[in-house]
Amino acid sequence: MKMLLHTCCAPCTIYPLDRIREEGIDVTGFYYNPNIHPYTEWVRRRETLEEYAGEKNFKLITDEEYQLEEFLRAVVHRETERCAHCYAMRLCSAAAVAVRGKFDYFSTTLLVSPFQKHDLIREIGEAVGKEYGVPFYYADFRPGYKEATARSKELGMYRQQYCGCIYSEKERYCKKRSVVSSQ
Repeated sequence: MKMLLHTCCAPCTIYPLDRIREEGIDVTGFYYNPNIHPYTEWVRRRETLEEYAGEKNFKLITDEEYQLEEFLRAVVHRETERCAHCYAMRLCSAAAVAVRGKFDYFSTTLLVSPFQKHDLIREIGEAVGKEYGVPFYYADFRPGYKEATARSKELGMYRQQYCGCIYSEKERYCKKRSVVSSQ
């Protein structure tokens, strides 16, 4: 069996890759993340993933296009639903690559993070799988999050501090200020 695993970054790949391989599935990674901003962050995550893939003998397909404009067009004026649009963009792209590559399944490393919306990822993944004719492999990888975090630190991997989009970056770093009246 062959699986295409959408990968958001190297640290989030650690546990899912190990677990899927333990099941005897041949895994190929797919780096496609138009949501990540700024470009330097996108490159740093990609390079860290490529280095890890080399160390783990993990085949990796990389979409070399930085498609920030497509992401922004999908989420502008829909900020409260941005995650759904972001998941759909990435999972549709992964499913299309899985069909072209004759993979038996596709999945995503987003499922390792306790900060992601698992029910929504699963719902979108299954709908996309039906649309494209390739099954979405759902697994709750969250139990391996702490282990993967510790291993990524031991390996000296670059670890990002926010999901990736400009909105998540703002939520992470920009603290709300209260308005003070000058009366």
